[in-house]
Amino acid sequence: MNGALHLVGLAPLTFAGAAAMTFGAAFVRGLTGFGMAIILVPLLGMLMPPGQAVVLGIILQLLIGPVGFRRIADDADRRTAVPIALLAMLATPLGMLALRAVTPDVARLLIAIIAIGAFLLILMPQHPDGHKPGRGAIGATGIASGILTGFAAMPGPPVVPFYLRQRIAPATARASMMLVFFATAIAGTAASLWLGLATGKLFILALLLFIPMVLGDQVGTRLFGRVPAPVWRSIVAVVLGAAGISALVRLLN
Repeated sequence: MNGALHLVGLAPLTFAGAAAMTFGAAFVRGLTGFGMAIILVPLLGMLMPPGQAVVLGIILQLLIGPVGFRRIADDADRRTAVPIALLAMLATPLGMLALRAVTPDVARLLIAIIAIGAFLLILMPQHPDGHKPGRGAIGATGIASGILTGFAAMPGPPVVPFYLRQRIAPATARASMMLVFFATAIAGTAASLWLGLATGKLFILALLLFIPMVLGDQVGTRLFGRVPAPVWRSIVAVVLGAAGISALVRLLN
């Protein structure tokens, strides 16, 4: 373990902090279907440059994506999740290019704005019963999700309000979001390799963090089915709000 930590340039105590952050973020993912990147990227930004934190967040989402994928695919609303996922994959490289073009301070500012904006969007009222999103809403959600994946490893801000404002079962919303996020992780990893942003050290660090990530995800998944729908939606709102506040505090400090 010490040899691997030396390869990635982290002290044991720093790695322990990263592992705890990853466990907590993965727990939220298992419980809500999203939130891992929104929570984890700003926290990892305390330990490494924002660009590296973004790429690491994307790689971690790629590794966790296959966990429970069969159930996710079965429960998801494929009519919307599949086109959103495909468009997001196509738009992800645009976000990567934007990330390369800005300074770390600007990146931190934009990431904070994204996290806060997601919280404000989810406070909007739900659509009426029987509402079906049109092609415009589906397309805009997919493109925005892809750009934010590449720029901040945060595909969630457009996707979470899209599904949470619909009157669908929490299991359907959760699975649909997870399906989209797995697709964006694939595209984000490929784009980061193509642009030279992903390094061997980040892949090794992602593998070291895999166990705490899976453990956190499993604990959250087990609790998901026991939470009533109104409580679940409240938890989602709290997670987004906390992520926005933490990102803002990090920016001000």
